[in-house]
Order: sequence, then structure tokens, then C-alpha cells
Amino acid sequence: MRYYPELPARRTRAVLADVVVVLLIVLFAWLGLKVHSTVADLSSLGRGVSDAGRSVQSGFRDAGGVVGGVPIVGGALKDALNNAGAQTGGNAIALGKQGEAAVNDAANLLGWVTFGLPTLLLLLWAVPRRIFRVRRMNAALRILQGAESPERRRLLAMRAAFDLPYGTLLSYTQDPIGDLAEGRYEPLLHAVFEDAGLRAPAIPQTL
Repeated sequence: MRYYPELPARRTRAVLADVVVVLLIVLFAWLGLKVHSTVADLSSLGRGVSDAGRSVQSGFRDAGGVVGGVPIVGGALKDALNNAGAQTGGNAIALGKQGEAAVNDAANLLGWVTFGLPTLLLLLWAVPRRIFRVRRMNAALRILQGAESPERRRLLAMRAAFDLPYGTLLSYTQDPIGDLAEGRYEPLLHAVFEDAGLRAPAIPQTL
């Protein structure tokens, strides 16, 4: 199984394409982390509300401790202040925790979306194309084997002359049909091998 073409120029392009895909995935991951970090910083607002609630609770407890020693009504005042602190500060603490949790959930969601969505689209575009090229190259490798046989060389030359685009053929020979008719198979065989990304074997110019 070959994963990259044998021809240096095509191999370089294939490797660079894979590197670009990997670098883009790394970039998307970095952006996802940045978005997560930026949104998560907002959770400090929720923590501030919770801290304010704790300060309120502490203040009421301190006040209750001060008045707790007052004869007759001290105990009742202390309980009243502690209850007020628990309700007022407790509500603020609960609200702050809910806000902090909501911000963290939003940070996680936005971070994953920032990373996952473009990465998924990139892979849906790149992976099928990569698989198609690898399968095509390996199928061609199996089919093009045995070019040492004169009859097989003739058939492969016919395949090149009749199936390859004219622009591709003219890169190897100015008269592909004439070469086929005269048995000059070398340029046609080079064309059919290199079109598949493979290096053509040593082929005699004449049969």
C-alpha cells in the first residue's frame, strides 16, 4: 500500500497538503482554547456574586455575635440576624454559583464548536479526496505491473493514447497516435505511469 506518489513533485505536493490539513486542525484547536479561555474568564462575575454573598453572611453572623450577649433579647436578635444573613447571602451565593456554572458550560460549548465545526468540515473535504487518490494510485500500481511484456506495453500505450487528456499526452509526445502506430511506446508509457503518480520503469524505445 502506497500513501504518497513516487514522483518527487507530486509526493511533495501530497505531503504539503497533509501538513496543511494538520496545521489547520492545530489552529482550530488553538482558537477553540482561546474562545474557551475568554468566555470562562466571565465566570469571575459569578464568583464575585458568591463572594459578596459570603461577605453578607459573615457580616450578619458578626453582628449576631455582637448582639448575642444582650440580655433577654440577645438570643432572638442573634438568630434573626443569622437567618437574615443565611437568606440574603445564601441567595447571592446560589445565584453566583449558577452563573459561574452557566458561564463554564457556555465556554465549553463555544470552545468545542469553534474547534469541532471547522475541523469536521475540513476533514469531510480533505479525507475523501485523500482516500480517493491513495486508492487510485494503488489500483494503478496493480494494473500497470508487468510492463516488461511486449504485449502489455502495447496495451498500456493504447490506454495512454486513447484515454489520457490531450494536454497530458502533449507533455510527453507531439504525436501520440503516430508513436502508437510506429511502436514508439516509451513516451506513452511514461505518460500513463506518471499520470497515476508512479515512476515509469526502464522501457526500451522500440520493441
